[in-house]
Amino acid sequence: MGEEINARKKPTMKQRRIFIAATQQNDGKTTVSLGLIQAFRDKFKSVGFIKPVGQRYVFEHGYKVDEDSVLIEKVCGMKGSVKDMSPIAIEKGFTEKYIKRGGHRKLVKNIISSFERISRRKDLVVIEGTGHAGVGSIFDLSNARVANLLDAKVILVTSGGIGKPIDEIELNMALFEKECVEVIGVIVNKVISSKYERIKKILSLGLKKRGIDMLGVIPYTPSLSMPTIQHIIEETDIKMVSKTTGMQNKVRNILIGAMSPHDALDYIEDGSLLIMPGDREDLIMTALSMHLLGKQHKQNSIAGIILTGGIMPHPKIMSLIENAGIPVLFSREHTYITASKIHDLAIKIRPEDKEKTMIVKRLIKKYVDVNKILEKIK
Repeated sequence: MGEEINARKKPTMKQRRIFIAATQQNDGKTTVSLGLIQAFRDKFKSVGFIKPVGQRYVFEHGYKVDEDSVLIEKVCGMKGSVKDMSPIAIEKGFTEKYIKRGGHRKLVKNIISSFERISRRKDLVVIEGTGHAGVGSIFDLSNARVANLLDAKVILVTSGGIGKPIDEIELNMALFEKECVEVIGVIVNKVISSKYERIKKILSLGLKKRGIDMLGVIPYTPSLSMPTIQHIIEETDIKMVSKTTGMQNKVRNILIGAMSPHDALDYIEDGSLLIMPGDREDLIMTALSMHLLGKQHKQNSIAGIILTGGIMPHPKIMSLIENAGIPVLFSREHTYITASKIHDLAIKIRPEDKEKTMIVKRLIKKYVDVNKILEKIK
């Protein structure tokens, strides 16, 4: 390591603080952080948030800041500078520049200074990591090191299952223990409902044998994984070609236009996103008819249509779709490639997703032992 982390000055003010880490990507770390902040605010007057190191940045108030910090700031109405909530936002070329030139002390100073401002007069601070325990090691600020730096105890978030989560928990705990950081327990997320009781029972037993506390088991909630039309546009190179309408439509089902209109009638359902070549005007008219019929009966409303292959339908058909209020997107890629892009999207909650934030609040309240967490971080 370029410059010893032990040479730093730790934050001086001590209040309750908890570091949220995950065992792997897309375990739901930000979702859990958001839900816990909402739960803690029911018990404390002032709760702070910081994500010391972020890997996906956006521009906010003229600064490059992690998108999760922006989410927390806007949803929870957090007071303080969003820049302090995201002191380090990793941009392209950051790691290469660090390896060549160093700069560890400056990074540490930025984190500590931001944390001290964020934590001032706070009863509790939630610190969100940026992946598993080792993420950030390339620039000497792994999650485990940052948790040690900020003198915070850790909650590990993992995805539902039995063998794989325990393996991943053991690996992550080894690195936190190496940095002398206490892991107070585990929250298991995205457990399939049909296996919920079985996984909860067996996983609790497996963790107990290893001296690890189970702090919560959250069932998989499909609505949290549904992208919106806006999400698809912002995260891919697929373009909007109709009027800007239906941006918040939720995609509940993806239907590939590789069938006859007769067969498609059995598959088009409420929230369907149809992906098809622009010359499949027969399917487009079928979808349009189903959409209009569904709106009359308040069901089977089409979320949107993606036209693929760089082909546009007849202008009169486009006009009919637009008048029906269906968002129309356009991709130059073939249907399969376009569908794969959407399938591979990592769905993250956004500030405008009010329904999702309410769902998260309910899930944490029902399935996570918040009082037990608070007892462990006194």
